Amino acid sequence: MQFHPTEEKAGPFSGLGIVLSNLFAIGLALWQDWDLRPMLVIYWAQSVIIGCFHFVRIIRLRQFSTKGFTSNGERVPETAKGKWSTALFFAVHYGFFHLVYLVYLVFAMASGRFDGFSSGNGWDPAKGDLIWILSAILGFLAGHGFSFRQNVAADLRRRPNLGVMMFLPYARVVPMHLTIIFGAGMASNRLAVLLFSVLKTGADWLMHVVEHKVLQKSPRVSDSRHS
Repeated sequence: MQFHPTEEKAGPFSGLGIVLSNLFAIGLALWQDWDLRPMLVIYWAQSVIIGCFHFVRIIRLRQFSTKGFTSNGERVPETAKGKWSTALFFAVHYGFFHLVYLVYLVFAMASGRFDGFSSGNGWDPAKGDLIWILSAILGFLAGHGFSFRQNVAADLRRRPNLGVMMFLPYARVVPMHLTIIFGAGMASNRLAVLLFSVLKTGADWLMHVVEHKVLQKSPRVSDSRHS
């Protein structure tokens, strides 16, 4: 078995883009004096970005394991058909999951549930907030794109478990969804926005590291060929 030090160190650094994009969003929120509503929209969009990149990550796999991964009582085959069926199931399930949250956000804001969030200069498209919100979303797109490139390269060197890969994004987005559920009970001020965003950034980084550690345990392609 050969050891490649540069490969093992690449994973944690792939999370640098995620941290920087989070800091960019926090900086915009403080600079524009946003309340919590724009942040909920931004983090929902980030969650969708995570899902889109993960779908492509699954279909880019060349060699993978399905040990312990079953569908309708049968083990998912380690074939292109098994990979594509898993990717499509993930896309439909993950997409519907986020559609429900989007509907919740739209109706909650339309009904005034988040009126208590209004403070400062936040959430006013006439003042250019929409441009800054889109800028924050594009920041997450760039950050996760950087992570995606390194993760795909690592996947091609290894033989990750397809079932584990399919379920990992759900753990990644738990902090964002918990925020949507409990966010309406938080006071809207700069301290609340900062506290919420910092905790969410820490959870983002932690789950990225956990994901990297879990997939790092999968065998290398060269090793699996001799097993």
